[in-house]
Formats: sequence, structure tokens, C-alpha cells
Amino acid sequence: MPNAFTRPLAAVLGLTLSALPAAAADICQGFGPQAPRDIASIDGTNTVSFDVAPPASEMVLCDIHTHTNAEHKGPGFSKFAGATLHGGYECSGREHLTPHELFMPKAPRKHFGDAAPGDTLEVHWVYTTCGNATAGHGLGTCIPEGCENPQLRVESQVFLLVNNPHALDFMDFAYQGHTVDGRNQPRALPEGTGEPVVFLGSTTGPVYTSQECSPYHVTWSVRPNCAKLDINSLYEWGHSGNPFEEHHSHGVRQLVTAPELLSPIN
Repeated sequence: MPNAFTRPLAAVLGLTLSALPAAAADICQGFGPQAPRDIASIDGTNTVSFDVAPPASEMVLCDIHTHTNAEHKGPGFSKFAGATLHGGYECSGREHLTPHELFMPKAPRKHFGDAAPGDTLEVHWVYTTCGNATAGHGLGTCIPEGCENPQLRVESQVFLLVNNPHALDFMDFAYQGHTVDGRNQPRALPEGTGEPVVFLGSTTGPVYTSQECSPYHVTWSVRPNCAKLDINSLYEWGHSGNPFEEHHSHGVRQLVTAPELLSPIN
């Protein structure tokens, strides 16, 4: 029988325990690991596991798209830009750009017209194991009819946009009908920005939150540092008739921080 001293403690414990299910209900239940995440943190307790997808070179490129700003947080892009549609994280080093690099090009900008020098862009190259996948707009092209439960992989690079023809050229990383051994592939993937951090996660985009999780399983490969990208080459890609029908940069899903929604990084 509780005495005068144990009764208040029991009451406190009762309140604490009764609050736990409500707190747990605030995040998705029964889903696999989510993305985006802080790639500098290896912690995660999500118990849903799936096989790591094959290397990108052994898969089929099905989509390329961009986000403003970076969805992930990493060593080279850790400046918080706000919890808005185009929040996320910004590249470090913007303050060191020259006036010329920040000068707004005067060329026509029907596509990606909202992008400006100094902006941060996270680019996603999406791959599938579906051999009959075609290059097109959105995730649906990566999971065509007749191919169920494919493995998906996203190669990610965060760029700092500059007005500088000597910076990286987006067209070097575009698709433009390029194939290798019969598989759609970009002309190249970025190099020299650090060893990619590979982890299990999900699809991203502003439609998902920690309360509305993505059901898709994705192997992520995120490079940890930013690279300068010539903004004129982004305009060129938008005007090139790319088969992904990408003409503007998408919003971001806010960073996933709950350990229950993250996979451990080995």
C-alpha cells in the first residue's frame, strides 16, 4: 500500500509514462529509415533493414532533379536556411565569392529563372534496378509497370551557384541520351568533394515529414562538401529539353532528426 511519500512519486511516474505513447505517436510508426539527415552523425535506431543497392554504374538512371537549398546537412553545407519550403542548408563559403561570381547573368532565364548566383542547390541523380525504366519526370519512371519492388539509389551533390565559366559545368553531369552497356547513365558524376556517405533512407521532398513518412527504401550516397557550379550551365540544362522535364528547383523536406527514423551509418 503506497504511503504519503511514494504516492506523489507514483503519480509523477504515471504522468510520465502516460505521456510517452503520445510523444511516440508524434513520429511515423512502422516505416523504414528516412531522409534527409545530418550525414556527419552516424547515430540511428531504426530497425528496418534492406539491402544496399548496387553501384550506380550497374543501375539505370531514371531521374535527375534539384532542390533549393540542400536537404541534407553535411560538413560543407551546415548553415541553416530556415524551416520553409526552400529552407534546408546552405553551402559555406558564399561570403568569399567575388562580385563577378555573384553577378546576375543577363541571358534569358525562362527555366530555373529563380536560381541566382550564391544560391545552394542539391542535385539528385536517381537510379533503379528496373531494366525497363526510362529517363523521365518523377519517381514513377523509376518504378515502371512490370517491375515491382526495385532497388533505388540516389547519388547526391550539393553545389554553390556562381557566375563563372571556369566552375563546374552542369552539362558534364547531365544525361543527354548517354548510355553505358545499354543502361542510361549521366555523362559523369561529381568527384573531388569527399568520400560519399552511404546510408539507408527514403525518398525526400516537402510532401514528407517526420509525421508523414515516405514508404520507399533508398540507398543514399551523399558527398560531404560543396562544389562551385556555373549557373549558366544550369540555365543551359533547363533549356536543353532534358527528358526529366526539370525547369525549376524543388522545395526541401526538413531534416529528419529522430533516431527512431534514422538508420545507423556504418
